[in-house]
Amino acid sequence: MRAVQQTLPAAAKPSANLPDPGRRRRSSLLRLLRHREMLLALASGALMCAAWGLHGWLPLLSIVLYITAYIVGGFVKAREGLATLFKDRDLDVNLLMIAAALGAASIGYWNEGAMLIFIFALSGALESFAGEQSRRDISALAAMKPETALRIDADGMKEVAAETLLVGDLVLVKPGEVIPADGIVSSGGSSVNQSAITGESMPVDKRAGDGVYAGTINGEGALYVEVTSPADGTLFAKIIALVEQAEREVPKTERFIKRLEGVYAKVVLLVTAALVLLAPLTFGWSWPAAFYKAMVFLVVASPCALVSSVMPAMLSAMSKSARNGVLFKGAAYMDLLGGARVVAFDKTGTLTEGIPEVTELYVAEGYDRLQVLAACAAAESLSEHPLAEAIVRKAEEEGLTIRSADELQALPGWGIEAKIGGEVWRVGKADEDDPNLPPEFAERMRAWIAEGHTVSAIQASGEYAGLIALRDRIRPQAKAAVDRLHRLGIAAAMLTGDRGGTARAVAREAGIDLVYGDLLPQDKVEHVKALRSRYGSVVMVGDGVNDAPALAAATVGVAMGGGGSAAALEVADVVLMNDSLERVAEAISLARRARRIVKQNLVFAGAVILLLIASNFLRGIPLPLGVVGHEGSTLLVILNGLRLLR
Repeated sequence: MRAVQQTLPAAAKPSANLPDPGRRRRSSLLRLLRHREMLLALASGALMCAAWGLHGWLPLLSIVLYITAYIVGGFVKAREGLATLFKDRDLDVNLLMIAAALGAASIGYWNEGAMLIFIFALSGALESFAGEQSRRDISALAAMKPETALRIDADGMKEVAAETLLVGDLVLVKPGEVIPADGIVSSGGSSVNQSAITGESMPVDKRAGDGVYAGTINGEGALYVEVTSPADGTLFAKIIALVEQAEREVPKTERFIKRLEGVYAKVVLLVTAALVLLAPLTFGWSWPAAFYKAMVFLVVASPCALVSSVMPAMLSAMSKSARNGVLFKGAAYMDLLGGARVVAFDKTGTLTEGIPEVTELYVAEGYDRLQVLAACAAAESLSEHPLAEAIVRKAEEEGLTIRSADELQALPGWGIEAKIGGEVWRVGKADEDDPNLPPEFAERMRAWIAEGHTVSAIQASGEYAGLIALRDRIRPQAKAAVDRLHRLGIAAAMLTGDRGGTARAVAREAGIDLVYGDLLPQDKVEHVKALRSRYGSVVMVGDGVNDAPALAAATVGVAMGGGGSAAALEVADVVLMNDSLERVAEAISLARRARRIVKQNLVFAGAVILLLIASNFLRGIPLPLGVVGHEGSTLLVILNGLRLLR
């Protein structure tokens, strides 16, 4: 074990400076209120209200304010609609809404047109803001990229840029430094913290012949590493590429809505034009009557109620989730979460707390248990290694006095040695292949390892004095969280870089259905894809940099906000601010309810639009009645969506 602290870069430990949930929400609200489109939408609404209030007293000024409200609220959407028209040679709902508002104004219904503009602009501003929030860069991940390396050649040792390293180069990695490239240890020994790549909860001992990864942190010993991959081919570089590739994938639902939007806009505009131009010739209507009926159709057929069927419900659900410490980066992820069929968890820091604890202590005949524990704690007292801290913590819990150790020294690749009370004690890696290991020790060691423990051997004056087993503590709410998922009919899986035995032990305790261990980041991505093929919709819950590609590849990525890495937080679609796993099932349940309400709204809004259109053609309805029906349906679907705030 280590006697020297392995210090991670600041980018790898964001939780220390992570704001509290309330502060995050206030910050998000301020950013939303400062968002350009939101400011324009609110200004449009204010102008509309002012114009409505002045209509009876100053009609001319009222019309000027209405026109200003049209321009302020409709400028962005009109520009987007025109860009689609001229660049893509297609029509969208943006132009349809502008045309409907102008149509209402053309026959004297200024307020109704302004209301259409305001609601549509407000919805568009919220969607734009949510989209920007979900497309944050992966600067924290990139910040961990190694910059320099100490290359050794015939001319000696020289510091060079890590990106210039070639296959076959020999580099020296000093204690505490970031390993600059993927390679093989040619000489030296040390423990390496490679949680950023593999997600393993404990540092891994490395000796000659072992592989190491760029971006991982060397421990207490020096390593001479032969480079096996150029900078652009390292596992670290592949993680970044996987994240970027997964984030570029467009959901099928979004593509479908875009196609439907274009068809809908074209049909409505074609029918409107046909009413104006052909109805007088076909049905013998007068031109004023045909134009009036066309404007009524344009107003009642505008998709304001359909648009409002989705966002208010989703935003209300997001608001309720935020109060429970679950933050969504966009309404689309709330909808996708409602279709979840399996939830995949990372192990370390997600299902477990990432804090090892002493679970078992076995001592040889002739040794006192407390004496052995006290000696181990004395030897480990100056180390900040997680395992060492766990041993010291256990001794303190037992009420033992921790003595000072003399001649303390690290044993690279094995553990630590110290003289305590004149006797030499060693605590380090347990090797079941050691011929001097007593049979009872080997049997107990194998049993503990099978149960998912990390086992260290204790030696006194060269003889085996005992074994100590440590294990990462499972979160208290993990089993309850998985049980809640099962009650919703959702399967639970585990994807981890830890050993299979450790993974299976934690899975049994938590009630996990599917277990996949010994995974590198790209392996996690492949398993997520396989789960998507099998179940259709996959939620991935993780906290580390190594989880970022899997979070991006899942249908919905959920990051642990309290202790998660910056990269995981930026890539994920949903953030659990207080790391409460039970909130995952709650969020899925709420998302399902939101989907049901959205379906209700869409059916109701569509039915009202069809009824109004049919009434306009069959019997004819006055524009005020059409506006009341249209705006009334819009109000009702909004109120139905706001029920989710309760």
